[in-house]
Amino acid sequence: MAKPGWRNGLAAELSAEFAGTLILILFGCGVVAQVVAAGLGDHDSIAWAWGLGVTFGVYTAARISGAHLNPAVTLTLAAFKGFSWGKVVPYALAQTLGAFVAALLVRWNYSEVLAKFDPGHTFKTQFVFSTLPGNGVLPVSEWGALRDQIIGTAILLFLILAVTDLLNTPPGANLGAFIIGLIVVAIGMAWGADAGYAINPARDFGPRLASFITGYGTAWRDQYGNFYFWVPIVGPLIGGLVGGALYKYLIGNFLTREGELPQEPGRVPAPEGNR
Repeated sequence: MAKPGWRNGLAAELSAEFAGTLILILFGCGVVAQVVAAGLGDHDSIAWAWGLGVTFGVYTAARISGAHLNPAVTLTLAAFKGFSWGKVVPYALAQTLGAFVAALLVRWNYSEVLAKFDPGHTFKTQFVFSTLPGNGVLPVSEWGALRDQIIGTAILLFLILAVTDLLNTPPGANLGAFIIGLIVVAIGMAWGADAGYAINPARDFGPRLASFITGYGTAWRDQYGNFYFWVPIVGPLIGGLVGGALYKYLIGNFLTREGELPQEPGRVPAPEGNR
């Protein structure tokens, strides 16, 4: 027999985070595989599919977990919006697992295409799954990529907080998920050159691990031979906190009413009678 409140408990939230992140990566890594290895589409295809993947992932999980889908989001909400610190690590693990499983599905489905385009499973197709400095082509150092990830994720979290703050002017008609997807599209189009706009530790580490165990021996390094996997983990975590702080002190503090309880952006408020 299920425990009281089980359907609304942590297990349900972790299941939603897993499912929402899985949806995100199915579209994200899937489109990169199609463009890079199959030659179908272009940069704009990638930007739009990643953004739509975010939208669909948020619609999948928002009612149950808030649809963070990103450890940087979870950490920032804990730091600035009252989200439970005890849920930060479980959420991050569920998000990373969802990304890992989705990447395995992409790897399996596109196995023939990837093998024909890049038989040695090299950097030519590594960035189907994980990011590289300069997208594997431009001369960008790991430190330049770290800077890029901090800035890009700061933009992401600043805007997520702006469009989900109920005291600001959030999108109506349940369009919040669509607007967040557009934020990711815009970041991809404007901030994608230096480091591939991972802006999400789970999005990068989960697929990176999946690629490593399926034949990409250089998954942890960049094209210069440096250990790189830490950049799209550390950069987004720092950037999320920077973005959260900027929103709080530039906007949020001027919106909060005295005695207002912290919000968890993305969560659907309970009806008045159930509070």
